[in-house]
Amino acid sequence: MKTYIVGGAVRDALLGRAVADRDWVVVGATPEQMVAQGFRPVGKDFPVFLHPDTHEEYALARTERKTAPGYHGFVFHTSPEVTLEDDLVRRDLTINAIARGEDGSLTDPFGGQADLQARIFRHVSPAFAEDPVRILRLARFAARFADFTVAPATMALMRSMVDAGEVDALVPERVWQEIARGLMEAAPSRMLAVLRECGALARIMPELDALWGVPQPPLHHPEVDTGAHMMLVIDYAASAQLELPVRFAALMHDLGKGATPAADWPAHHGHEGLGLPLIAAVCARLKVPNECRDLALMTAREHGNLGQALLLRANTLVTLFERCDGLRKPARFAQMLRAAECDYRGRGADAAQAAVFASRPYPQASYLAAALEVVRAVDAGAVAARYAERPQRIGDAVHAARVAALKRARPGLLADAGVLDHNDDQAASQP
Repeated sequence: MKTYIVGGAVRDALLGRAVADRDWVVVGATPEQMVAQGFRPVGKDFPVFLHPDTHEEYALARTERKTAPGYHGFVFHTSPEVTLEDDLVRRDLTINAIARGEDGSLTDPFGGQADLQARIFRHVSPAFAEDPVRILRLARFAARFADFTVAPATMALMRSMVDAGEVDALVPERVWQEIARGLMEAAPSRMLAVLRECGALARIMPELDALWGVPQPPLHHPEVDTGAHMMLVIDYAASAQLELPVRFAALMHDLGKGATPAADWPAHHGHEGLGLPLIAAVCARLKVPNECRDLALMTAREHGNLGQALLLRANTLVTLFERCDGLRKPARFAQMLRAAECDYRGRGADAAQAAVFASRPYPQASYLAAALEVVRAVDAGAVAARYAERPQRIGDAVHAARVAALKRARPGLLADAGVLDHNDDQAASQP
């Protein structure tokens, strides 16, 4: 029996990256022998065991055979006769098909080290086409290793898989898992680019794919193309190391621009509302967690108002806070502000211009956060007590007290945010 470290741990070590988890392959052993040595079986589809001391996963070397469409359509075979090379050939990419022996020696039958040096994603064998999850994994790797490119033959193979309908057989939970992990990488736009190039994005999220080729006002969006804007927005969110719900909200915020009539391009009037059913459809289809869905819907609906916040009247702002349930859920409101800031900063026709946009001030965030705290400080209970005999007026009275408090605080809040004061009469005349 021989054991080897395989996959990502070997790849990352060769790239000089930190190794988080190690996966092991065992050659020349039976399940009974593994159990006899104290390993605990945990695999459902094929024999995987946990080491008795380290609790790392050890899988018996195996081969596989495609029996049905989709991710689960495989039959696996393990036996002591299955060689290390037999196991490695079933892996997705050459860079993930390198094994390190107990003596430190490398087994690299498919040129993974050369592809690491050349920064290329290349499939190991035609068996890549049998598992559509590999398209998503490769796209996610592209978001992590932003300087890698996809080998032309591998891209052609992925296109053929999409054309054959393999992507359509993916289970929603696995699609969301891979998309979510890709969004949390350093360059999520690279994942979107790979998925678009092979045609998978149009099958997985057609609502998002529809944004490419849709123009925006060049004065505010020098990048013009809405899809290009989305790539800048999501990469800014990654650079700011924001949490998943914020990144997803940033990704979804402009879906409505793909649904506005072409006659209304590039203005996109009302795109905020048009995006809501599209976001809901994406979330339902991919079974997106409620936390991500709710923030995405709220951000899409309100991001235009947030951009105009410095000009909005106190009454309008209080209504905004109440509509967004910001008084009860200030942390979620703060997440929406961060997503809107990504929209504001993710612009530019080239790298130099994008850097300028990414560093420009966004005083709306600090102003709205401070305004919300002023409104939340109003003692609604005390106001309600004054209207105990007229309970039908309590709601209006509490709202009015919040507006009054915000009016008093507004000049100081604007000054703290570094902008000029606008009184409510001036704000009322603004769009």
